[in-house]
Amino acid sequence: MLKQLVAEPSISSTTADIDRSNLRVIEHLANWLDDLGFATELMPLPDRPDKANLIATLGANGKTHPGGLVLAGHTDTVPVDESLWQSDPFQLRDSDQRFYGLGSCDMKGFFPVALHAAATFADKNLAAPLTIVATSDEESSMAGSRYLVESGTPKADYAIIGEPTGMQPIYAHKGVSMMSVQVHGAAGHSSDPSLGNNALDTMHAVMSALMSFREQLAQQHQHPGFAVNVPTLNLGCMRAGDNPNRICGHAELQIDLRLLPGMDSEAIHKQLEQRCHDAAVGSNTHVTVSTVYPPVPPFESSAEGALTKSLAQLSGRTPGTVAFGTEAHFLQTLGMQTVVWGPGHIDQAHQPDEYLEQSHILPAIDTLQKVIGQYCLT
Repeated sequence: MLKQLVAEPSISSTTADIDRSNLRVIEHLANWLDDLGFATELMPLPDRPDKANLIATLGANGKTHPGGLVLAGHTDTVPVDESLWQSDPFQLRDSDQRFYGLGSCDMKGFFPVALHAAATFADKNLAAPLTIVATSDEESSMAGSRYLVESGTPKADYAIIGEPTGMQPIYAHKGVSMMSVQVHGAAGHSSDPSLGNNALDTMHAVMSALMSFREQLAQQHQHPGFAVNVPTLNLGCMRAGDNPNRICGHAELQIDLRLLPGMDSEAIHKQLEQRCHDAAVGSNTHVTVSTVYPPVPPFESSAEGALTKSLAQLSGRTPGTVAFGTEAHFLQTLGMQTVVWGPGHIDQAHQPDEYLEQSHILPAIDTLQKVIGQYCLT
């Protein structure tokens, strides 16, 4: 299964010429789940017929809210630079007790594990349904999970999102916002500054204001559950000007903002935008602030929740938190007690020669079988 999933390119990107469909991955999963007796539903995204979610249910009893368990994951991957890989990223390579391939860890590898665990219950009379959800575009816009919320489906009591956590139950993560700050000035000959309005001069002031705002956020917000227990604001990359002897007419700074649970993304964005505008006052330049895509809200559930405690006991791992974003907020919004838990380590994701440790596979299957039995069978 993993070999076939890795072989299907499903890159999602905000850059149109890199972005790819995920339909082939969805079709493989739907076929396998059909064979197991699941009722499968494809959900093409509005205005994107080349992108779809999949909802597959075993043991539905026709109720509006039948309870049960959701196993969820995304079918897309990040972009890839094949020249940096030691082997073809779209051909699964079995070496050194690892499976190498794009998405093998993050997170196509979760689906064969989940399906193998689910197969145990294909002929069982479930007391509550088991649902497997596969989404699109998690690595870019989260359009797939946003569409689930818009559609109000699926409904269940519990959800596991199979991101690579080393099988540690994760009950909270930071929110993620990617933002663009653009300064619009006027170009001119560098021999006379009065001939233009230098966007880089203003950007210097904007960056100082952002670093001051970062310090303020860290002083005002802490969360003891996180290793980095404050919100972070990273000045990630900047593009500006075109030649040393021209006044810089335009500059763009892209930043990464990671907020703690309980922080209001929209309110923080407005404060950040105002700081940027204030920094440009009197400069004869214009500042615009925008999000690269809609923010991923922070997520937090109870560390003492029933599903969190079950996964901790079964996997022998103490519940914790992570700084990366997931689709957990969206499933939680649908009313499910949600935990992020899966095989593989996030350290192997988003980099050349991505791999899934084979030693994680059988323990992950065993844990999921026990969780399914606990929440769907009895």
